[in-house]
Amino acid sequence: MNEIGIKAENASVSQLGLSNVEMAYWNLHPSELIEETIVRGEGFLTDVGALAIDTGEFTGRSPKDKYVVYDDNTKDSVWWGDVNNRFESQQFDALHNRMLAYYGQKEIWVRDSYVCADPTYRMNIRVVTETPWSSLFAHNLFLRPTAEEIKTFKPEWVILNAPGFKSDPKIDGTRQHNFCIINFTKKVILIGGTGYTGEIKKSIFSVLNYILPHQKKVLSMHCSANIGKDGDTAIFFGLSGTGKTTLSADPLRKLIGDDEHGWSDKGVFNFEGGCYAKCVDLTAEKEPQIFSAIKFGSLLENIACYPETATVDYANIDRTENTRVSYPAYYIDNAVTPAIGDIPKNIFFLTCDAFGVLPPISKLTPGQAMYNFISGYTAKVAGTEMGITEPTTTFSACFGKAFLPLHPTKYAELLGEKLKKNKVNVWLLNTGWVGGAYGVGNRIKLSYTRSLITAALTGELDKVEYGTTPFFKLAFPKSCPGVPTEILEPINAWKDKAAYKKVAQNLAVSFVKNFEQYASAANEEILSAAPAIAVEA
Repeated sequence: MNEIGIKAENASVSQLGLSNVEMAYWNLHPSELIEETIVRGEGFLTDVGALAIDTGEFTGRSPKDKYVVYDDNTKDSVWWGDVNNRFESQQFDALHNRMLAYYGQKEIWVRDSYVCADPTYRMNIRVVTETPWSSLFAHNLFLRPTAEEIKTFKPEWVILNAPGFKSDPKIDGTRQHNFCIINFTKKVILIGGTGYTGEIKKSIFSVLNYILPHQKKVLSMHCSANIGKDGDTAIFFGLSGTGKTTLSADPLRKLIGDDEHGWSDKGVFNFEGGCYAKCVDLTAEKEPQIFSAIKFGSLLENIACYPETATVDYANIDRTENTRVSYPAYYIDNAVTPAIGDIPKNIFFLTCDAFGVLPPISKLTPGQAMYNFISGYTAKVAGTEMGITEPTTTFSACFGKAFLPLHPTKYAELLGEKLKKNKVNVWLLNTGWVGGAYGVGNRIKLSYTRSLITAALTGELDKVEYGTTPFFKLAFPKSCPGVPTEILEPINAWKDKAAYKKVAQNLAVSFVKNFEQYASAANEEILSAAPAIAVEA
């Protein structure tokens, strides 16, 4: 066995049970990983210098094949069910040994990284991959130790990633041949049968979503965050299609991070050291920061190029709609280093309400904030997914249900505590429709949404009169600079007021029905914030 590269003194892959590998490459420079990928025929350079690869069979996460090991440490704390599938300890050990044997006589790539920009919560991770481009992904997405830090590096968690290893469900206890299994006791993650790099990123996010709230009283969040010129921190939650990336990428504010953060008693900090952005329909005009970050060192996944060129056709979704790019955070001009901010002053829950029921902006009480946080509502419209022909309600607890090892109420209650302690403003921001549902009303202009955010951040919305909506009992401002008054109260923007009330009631019923699965664990303050579903005159 040979090992080359920069590594900690006395470190060896034999400590991981991998003494029979042919070659172990430690912490190679991105240029070396890119060169090796191309030499192996696993990728090519686009005309802007970014490395393009194909992740193989899977072009997205496989939530049904994500497992958590069931043992004495997790049996009473993990939220077991469709999000966290149970995996027995003995099965994990057996599968772990089979994966170690699979690496035999192969080349592997080892990457030492860490997560959590706040050194108080820093967690060292060692990522072992079967391909050099997976190691490049880990370099881009996680935080990067200095050369001096690597000399004494000791991993707390280990990820074994082997896309070529396919499990046998009859032997291994998996659903099918791909899997992602988290063992909180042994601090080992096994990922096999899939080359989709997002599994690496989100497995660590799931780990932090367990450790930080459960053991450290730090709220882990699936959100973006930025800082204003006066040092004020703002947080943006939102599911896909709500505008989270676009609205948090403000040239007048510095970016803390675009996806994963923690909120401690000291402030907000990014978990990651990079970005993993969607590429579909990407243009320099729509997403200038992302577009300019795609260059040498960036990793493009599952994209297509124009015929006979190395120029990416971002509108081409023949391979998948989930085309992606990863790049280090320092590729963003206004990124904050270190990626830490103060206690947030404003939090925005973004929703694309395709039914035209919710106000363009409303201010939430702590109870409403917790209720809407657990609900994680948005609506998908025709064309966003195959088979969707009319507006469809979508709920994802805490705006990231798939990554929650704990019950959603645990995160919501911790959020409520922090809101009250720090007197934080929470805003529900509708980036969807007004004056009617999709097909009847109009999409709220981006310029109006930006004006609403600016007014909230500058305190302008603290000086105006508020009204209250029917059913949802949301407090909305009756005026805002740069925004037409008639759209601020949603019922007034509808020509048919009776139709508005019918649609609003139906949406309220959807909220209540969705929340039934969490109600038994929710406190009275959260439950009292539910919308009223009785018919209103």
